[in-house]
Amino acid sequence: MSKLEKLVEELSTLSVLEAAELSKLLEEKWGVSAAAPVAVAAVGGAAAPVEAAEEQTEFTVVLVDGGDKKINVIKEVRGVRPDLGLKEAKDLVEGAPQNVVENVSKQQADEVAKKLTEAGAKVQVK
Repeated sequence: MSKLEKLVEELSTLSVLEAAELSKLLEEKWGVSAAAPVAVAAVGGAAAPVEAAEEQTEFTVVLVDGGDKKINVIKEVRGVRPDLGLKEAKDLVEGAPQNVVENVSKQQADEVAKKLTEAGAKVQVK
């Protein structure tokens, strides 16, 4: 396995929050921005039209792994999803990967992910 393939494998294990933190650290270290570059193509003096990608507005928080402290994670799931009883929350945590919340704002998704991560779970925001 090449050096780059190993690096890709290691980076694939990062949570969304960890990947965002890594991005910020690299921006600071190298003095660059991770923003997507704007492609401007000049063909015969005319610029090709560039379509702006639609920004995602609804997110889903996925519980990837309940972690070692499942009781704490179950408590946080019940805090985030008051519609779930104790058994349903336990089943959700033990049945990971499972969607915890769906179609929520970026801010709400980040808050839920932070709470679950602090409780010991591994989560992804999609």
